[in-house]
Amino acid sequence: MLLLIFLSSGLFLGWSLGANDAANIFGSAVGSKMIRFRKAAFIASIFVVLGAVFQGRGTADTLSSLGAVDALAGGFTVSLCAALTVFWMTRYAIPVSTSQAIVGAIIGWSMFAGLPTNYTVLTKIVSTWVSGPVLGMAFAAGLFLLLRGFLRRTKIHVIKLDSYIRISLIVAGAFGAYSLGANNIANVMGVFVNAAPDVLLNFGLFTLDGVQLLFLLGGLAIALGIFTYSERVMHTVGNGILSLSPEAAIVVVLSQALVLFIFSSSSLSAFLMSMGLPAIPLVPVSSTQVVVGSVIGIGLVKGAREIKLKALGEIAAGWVVTPLAAGILTYIALFFVQNVFKLQVFSIKAEGTKIHLDTGTAVAENAPEINLILPAILAMSALAIIILIFLVFRQQKLRLKTENELLHQQNNYYQAQKTLSGMEVTAVHLENSLLSQKLETKRREYINIALNISSQREFLQSVAAKIDEIRLVGDQQQLLEQLNDLSLMVKQKMNFSDETEELYAQIELIHKDFRQKLANAFPDLTEQEKRLAVLLRLNFSSKEIASLMGISPKSAEIARYRLRKKLNLGKGESLTFFIQNL
Repeated sequence: MLLLIFLSSGLFLGWSLGANDAANIFGSAVGSKMIRFRKAAFIASIFVVLGAVFQGRGTADTLSSLGAVDALAGGFTVSLCAALTVFWMTRYAIPVSTSQAIVGAIIGWSMFAGLPTNYTVLTKIVSTWVSGPVLGMAFAAGLFLLLRGFLRRTKIHVIKLDSYIRISLIVAGAFGAYSLGANNIANVMGVFVNAAPDVLLNFGLFTLDGVQLLFLLGGLAIALGIFTYSERVMHTVGNGILSLSPEAAIVVVLSQALVLFIFSSSSLSAFLMSMGLPAIPLVPVSSTQVVVGSVIGIGLVKGAREIKLKALGEIAAGWVVTPLAAGILTYIALFFVQNVFKLQVFSIKAEGTKIHLDTGTAVAENAPEINLILPAILAMSALAIIILIFLVFRQQKLRLKTENELLHQQNNYYQAQKTLSGMEVTAVHLENSLLSQKLETKRREYINIALNISSQREFLQSVAAKIDEIRLVGDQQQLLEQLNDLSLMVKQKMNFSDETEELYAQIELIHKDFRQKLANAFPDLTEQEKRLAVLLRLNFSSKEIASLMGISPKSAEIARYRLRKKLNLGKGESLTFFIQNL
């Protein structure tokens, strides 16, 4: 329990590293929605843990060479001060690296313990703070040129290219997560290596010693940070800070992964030494700074003319301020932990010693070996069963969801068909109603025509009978009277009052909206003036208007003049044009 309390600062540092640095791996992919966050977090978590457990010894050995923190209270203080330095530097927008913070804190511990600082190791570490971004820049520029040339030659279809990019982002992200765990686990758990239990767990296919168990715990803390807090950072990096195309994002992630892998691979370093070449320093480097270098490399290839020297100056200032602040804070904190809380922050017996972890057998020879083959098989079997049950239920859920969506679509289609049928029925009823109205109108017209023919026949018959009577009249005076009566009867018939009223009724029905507008605009118009306006809208001439209204053409002209006055028309304005455009 006491061990977990002291390890809490390292676990907090690991959580912070996962929450922030995972964005450098999958930020562009998640921000551009090429990969979902859950998938990215799952892949990153698995490979971070694998990298930390199976390849984290090299960088931890370098930090131990710089200063072997040999007391739990000292390790707790060093890790906590590094985390606080990262927190405060980030709060004040100063570029910061977890690697630089932990290095500064270890130097502060060495100074407090009175131990000499290994300047050879320190120089090696500081050199990687410059060589890491430069190497990332070189890798990014070369890979981007190769990828761009390959895409130009192959001319892959855009749909296939999108699929290939998604797969490449996943592969590059997995490699980047593995390299991040391998390189940066030393920042999280390097100062607690001396507290690792002397135990060896045998799982059959592989074994884990106490240091690897410590790295496993730190890797899980990083994975927890990825799952709980990195989504917002990923979206920020993907949409705001790194405005990159998917192809450029692959290059950035891959170049960063290569740099981290190179500075954490014990096998690669040993291979170079066997070839007579200088060994690669196994040092935890800042993934953020490598990403910055990679982006600058791509910008140079694209022909970027402006490199923000101010930003580069801030990064360089961070290289100096971060370890210095972490070292001072650690020195002060160790004083309080030792003198106020009476905790031992370093061991006098261990002065001058140095721990090596790159041998692969860092546990004592007499460390008890625990056989976990059978529990591992049972655990894997249980995990496989759980995954199988999950997949079955997930498939069932997806099937039910698909069926529900299909039923919903069918219901929507049925409702749409029902609505369309109702609209068609309504349209048919409306059409039938209009046809009925037309038939009724035609029937009335035919009746009126028939009645008019009958009326005209009766009138002409009465005229013929009257003429026959006049022929038989012998008296001149009586003949004149009969002719006068016949003339008066014809003139009365020529009045056509019924037909005229019927005509006006039809016209007013058709131009009902016009009459309403005219009445609203000019409420002082008489009924006769309104009829005149309707006839003018139909473009009737004065002669035709006079005939329809039963007045003389001169009276029709006078009526037009009076209507102009009431409509307030000026001289030169056309009365007919005004009425037709009202």
